[in-house]
Amino acid sequence: MEIPLLYDICIIFGLSIAVLLICHKLSVPSIVGFLLTGLIAGPHGLGLIQVDREVEILAEIGVILLLFAIGIEFSLKNLLRIKQSVLIGGSLQVGLTLLAAFALARYFGQATNESLFIGCLAAVSSTAIVMKSLQERDETRTPHGGTALAILIFQDIAIVPMMLITPILAGEASDMSSALILLLAKGAVMIAVVFVGAKYIVPLVLSQALQTRSREVFLLSVLAICLAVVWLTSRFGVSLALGAFLAGLIVSESESSHDALGHISPFRDVFTSFFFVSVGMLLDFHVLFQKPLLIAGLTIGVLIAKSVIAGGVTSMLGYPLRTAILTGLTLSQVGEFAFILAKAGVEHGLLSDANYKLFLAVSVVTMAATPFIISAAPQAANGLLRLPLPRRLVSGLRPIASTQDVEQTNHVIVIGFGINGRNVAKAARAADIPYVIVEMNPETVRTERANGEPIFYGDAVYDAVLHHANIKAARVVVVVISDDAASRRIVAAAHALNPTAHIIARTRHLAEVEPLYRVGANEVIPEEFETSVEIFTRVLMEYLIPHDQIERFIAEVRADGYKMFRALPKDTPSVPNLKVHFPDLEISVLHVDQKSPFVGKSLAELALRGRYEVTVLAVRRNEQISANPHGELRIEFDDEVYLLGNPEKIAQVADLFDNPEIQNPTQTG
Repeated sequence: MEIPLLYDICIIFGLSIAVLLICHKLSVPSIVGFLLTGLIAGPHGLGLIQVDREVEILAEIGVILLLFAIGIEFSLKNLLRIKQSVLIGGSLQVGLTLLAAFALARYFGQATNESLFIGCLAAVSSTAIVMKSLQERDETRTPHGGTALAILIFQDIAIVPMMLITPILAGEASDMSSALILLLAKGAVMIAVVFVGAKYIVPLVLSQALQTRSREVFLLSVLAICLAVVWLTSRFGVSLALGAFLAGLIVSESESSHDALGHISPFRDVFTSFFFVSVGMLLDFHVLFQKPLLIAGLTIGVLIAKSVIAGGVTSMLGYPLRTAILTGLTLSQVGEFAFILAKAGVEHGLLSDANYKLFLAVSVVTMAATPFIISAAPQAANGLLRLPLPRRLVSGLRPIASTQDVEQTNHVIVIGFGINGRNVAKAARAADIPYVIVEMNPETVRTERANGEPIFYGDAVYDAVLHHANIKAARVVVVVISDDAASRRIVAAAHALNPTAHIIARTRHLAEVEPLYRVGANEVIPEEFETSVEIFTRVLMEYLIPHDQIERFIAEVRADGYKMFRALPKDTPSVPNLKVHFPDLEISVLHVDQKSPFVGKSLAELALRGRYEVTVLAVRRNEQISANPHGELRIEFDDEVYLLGNPEKIAQVADLFDNPEIQNPTQTG
């Protein structure tokens, strides 16, 4: 029996592999490769597959899993932290974009209702493509990544009322007030479901699943929670993407959230590819060839207008110009949920067939350009910041009240107050080391300043901000932000202002290690390699390699820029005495039971070394440790005896410790 969907999947996977291999050689983002796959295989390309309901369902599952994973990584706590960006930033971006598109459509002669509908289409951006691109670049937790996500969340919420007003714009009778009341009621119920699920239901379900120690049970539990929440929220009229994000937020409050993320990641990557391929299938070559100048002009206009509006909104929220530029360029495309809205517009006569095809062409082109735009955004921001712009614009339109210049000396400057920044601050506070924090998230600054932290708002790429932190008197500068381009600029600026300061920079990417060293960093900590060092240290300790040799080995690995982990085995560090000592020995601790035959016997009487080739290293008694004990020491109940020897020999001695039937252990063996 022939299964049409199986044929479509084979075509998509096979063609995707070929296209992605070419894209990889040309350093083209994988998202563009999937879009090209859809363009080639779709009905407007070679016609290998048609856009049918089955492929659309697979694409929707991909969006669900992508947003579910993002929700798990983000967590409810982080969402509450950006609530201002969601409510104020999102509403301003949607409202201003809608008005701008409405005015432009009216200027070109569109009717009022059609112009308003076109404004709705232009107001939303692509949640899937933006978040996928930011994930691949590890920028979801950067200021611009968090702000972009906040605005996207509001856009997904705004789709619901946009769908509600579509029939009204078409002149069809509808009770708008009743619909709004019903929408608010559904929203309240949905919030309650999220709260109750996150606090009570999901942790209990996942805890029971984990207790089974079955991978299958746990995986099915995670997927069931995700799909159940998505189904429930979709019944309230919420988009699938927003429902999936809420499901991820619920799971993020569970202790097993990271395990859940690891289980669904392979499924997410596979199904997300269907979404990008399905978007590529929508583009009609004929429209591109018929009206190339019009499509190019509209595409450029959309990208510029949406970038300016989203960037301006970000600046109004208090973020510096650099973050505003990055956020604006990130949200410059038209979103996938506009396709659903556009179909509804065609059904209600708000969008002609020609305008619908034109809209699809412009939307898909802006989506295809998004990975390239996000990649080039840091360079664009650096270029714009070289212009003689007003300081108020550069620092943000809602600056936090400035504090006095830092007067501390010999202090630590912590740049970035994420997880690593907070840990550095805690350690400095515990060691009574003076420190000051520089952070460019205005909400974080307000909150932490109220908690008594020595934190102030500013973008540390600017000399004035570093001067405010008294960089010239600082002893250590710690740069722990997620923006690689900004990290390089901060390190260079700090080194130029205070060449004697010890600059420590953290990076998540190996390619950034050398550039950071070149611009002045004294130490660069790549997260992945530090994890490897820590693991290998434990391995060396297990093999009883002397501590000083381990320290020398680690020091050489770090001093060599982690070359050992980046090169072939022949390039390993040259510590001469790094050898495995006694690989057949282990150190064990045996507890002396009250009925043990060893109780009351001296070490000399037991003669464990002579009889069993086991050495007593130490005896712990009442919180006191006797290292290298003498032979007259007698074993007492509740002692802990540290033994060194062959595992089999130690096992024999352990049997003697626990066997009360042996009356005279000094005669055993």
